[in-house]
Amino acid sequence: MYLSNAMKTSNIAKRPNDFFPDPLGEIGTIPRPVVAMAKEYTNRHVIKEHAHSRAQLLYASSGVMSVFTQKGFWVVPPQRGVWIPANIEHRIECSGDVSMRTLYLDPAACETMPGACCVVSVSPLLRELIVCATKMPRLYEIPGPEDRLATVILDQVHALQTSPLQLVIPNDPRLVRIYQSMAKDPADERALSHWGDLVGASSRTLARLFRSETGMSFGQWRQQIRIMKALQNLGHGDSVTKVALEVGYNSPSAFIAMFKKALGKTPNEYFQKHTSAEQNNV
Repeated sequence: MYLSNAMKTSNIAKRPNDFFPDPLGEIGTIPRPVVAMAKEYTNRHVIKEHAHSRAQLLYASSGVMSVFTQKGFWVVPPQRGVWIPANIEHRIECSGDVSMRTLYLDPAACETMPGACCVVSVSPLLRELIVCATKMPRLYEIPGPEDRLATVILDQVHALQTSPLQLVIPNDPRLVRIYQSMAKDPADERALSHWGDLVGASSRTLARLFRSETGMSFGQWRQQIRIMKALQNLGHGDSVTKVALEVGYNSPSAFIAMFKKALGKTPNEYFQKHTSAEQNNV
């Protein structure tokens, strides 16, 4: 078993989740491999830079989350989650009203998981398990039904599949200037030769740096930043037509075709609400 017999504290195992007045302050000290928390945030709410001693699986049953670190940012629409290893400082921005459901995992229980942030596809089974976990006592009894559920959750977490919803933020100061400009205006169509004149480098040098620092060509990286911005704006409730124009497409049909090619679904299909036990209980 994960915990020794000395940790099987049956006298406190039934305390409810709200026993802890400051969950984020207490969560790292709870002697259980899996701890869950449910939170509601309004549109455009920002959770400032912070880090946890536990690994974290962030999932939103509604709304879109954007997670920022020094190395990149990840957009997390419904039916996706973001894996955040322990002790990585991050900031979260909400697009739309967000129903956040979070698993906090003891690092010792997920040593084989990725060592960097990544977006993951959350299966229907794991969605329901996360909902159940948020209703469990944090100090659930070991052994017991919640303990067995936590074991299944860990099995599902280890089977997570990654999704391509990441933008790598380059380190080279010249590329950083391009990133900062395009983050404000993803519709910018300037070619690398024009950017080179602005930042003081040849287009060949910039192309090489984009490949080495992001693993993508400049064109692929620019499309990725457009997809990420589009997901954020769609999460805010903007129309497909408005989003298409904001990210550099002359028509909604061209934007929808790009979106479907990149993510496998149209914007409307991608944001289609799923049915869960949590929603059925509302």
